[in-house]
Amino acid sequence: MREGSLEAPTRHPIDWQNPEYYDEEKIYAELERVFDICHGCRRCFNLCDSFPILFDLVDESKTGELDGVDRKDYAKVIDACTLCDMCFLTKCPYVPPHEFDLDFPHLMLRHRALEAKKGELSFADKQIAETDRNAKLAGPIAPVANWSTRTKNKFTRSIMQMTTGIDKRAELPTYSSASLEMIAAGDRPQVNKDAPAYGRRAVLYATCFTNFNDPDVGLDVRDILAKNGVETEIVHPHCCGMPMLEQGRLDKVAENARMVSEALIPWIDKGYDIITLVSSCALMVKFEWPLILPDDANVRKLAQATFDVAEYIVTIAKKEGMAPGIDPVPGGVSLHMACHSRAQNVGQKAAEMLRLIPEADVQVIERCSGHGGAWGFKKPNFDTAIKVGKPVARNVSKGGKAFVTSECPLAGVHIAQGIDALGSGAEKPELVKHPVQILARAYGIKR
Repeated sequence: MREGSLEAPTRHPIDWQNPEYYDEEKIYAELERVFDICHGCRRCFNLCDSFPILFDLVDESKTGELDGVDRKDYAKVIDACTLCDMCFLTKCPYVPPHEFDLDFPHLMLRHRALEAKKGELSFADKQIAETDRNAKLAGPIAPVANWSTRTKNKFTRSIMQMTTGIDKRAELPTYSSASLEMIAAGDRPQVNKDAPAYGRRAVLYATCFTNFNDPDVGLDVRDILAKNGVETEIVHPHCCGMPMLEQGRLDKVAENARMVSEALIPWIDKGYDIITLVSSCALMVKFEWPLILPDDANVRKLAQATFDVAEYIVTIAKKEGMAPGIDPVPGGVSLHMACHSRAQNVGQKAAEMLRLIPEADVQVIERCSGHGGAWGFKKPNFDTAIKVGKPVARNVSKGGKAFVTSECPLAGVHIAQGIDALGSGAEKPELVKHPVQILARAYGIKR
């Protein structure tokens, strides 16, 4: 047997259309095999809460081994997994091609797929995952929707907590009255024909968050690319399905993948690159969709043509060079590297992008913010989410930078809440929703 982690990890396609994928006894047999390996290794003790829960269950059992843990308690471990992929990609020495063939996140996903198949998902959770629909309903009444979801609105947030399970203390994304697609249609920037990268063309896959919650990020990206000679179009066919992946609803994720890829392939055929504006969506398009639909030619083609936004800007800087006009942004930046950015295996592209700014002072933080997608919003998880993210909040506070930002829009807000939880003595820098907006400031782009 060879020592693990000597080769790049590989992942198997997700066999979700095979009835055996949902065989409960086979799933629990695999859970026992994997949990026993994890118990013997314990290298992931400082990642998400799944591993401390597992190790405590083992240590507190009568035998001190996995055979002393009741199967019904496995759910505690499974529910704590946020599918961040950090154990698979950064810690585990037993991932394929190692003979142990261990993929902890996708095993947790398989159990959730079984729960979804058995109809065990709550009605509220299913509705929360309908991000496009929810945003289209909230957009026309955005001021009212945003008022009702503010943490200071104790009455409506208490009702929301009772009906949806979303903790009344958790900061929630706000909605925009006009979507990114709508705003962009009426205001197109002039493309700089003198820029070194002139001639490039790209489609910004808006993603549900940027399209409906924070259009300014997409507008800043479009303006930066225009300054660099890139002609852009903004398209949002549908959500990438990450909220549904977290729930194990693989059939719905596959449906979204087919819909989005079918809409974007014609742009690729016309010579456009595809840029995603949220790292989780980039991970879905580039990695998860091809594992869920490995035989779909459109999905494979889209994955090969897709870039995360910071990755794309750094590619321009390296291949053609950036357009002039980038000025220093004083004060320094604390940059949280989102897990779903790290999972793309492209390196610290957001940090590289910020270092294109003269006199850049970038503090990079590669640690879990504690949020974990919709997981951190939930009442049973919110206190744990704040606890897990406390080291990040503390590092940001001690860093003394003027700005804090994350490639994950949910993580950035959660870090800000974590700093508040540290107490009145904590330094709280200005929260910038996405690192690309620091570059926009350096270019003098104001909104």
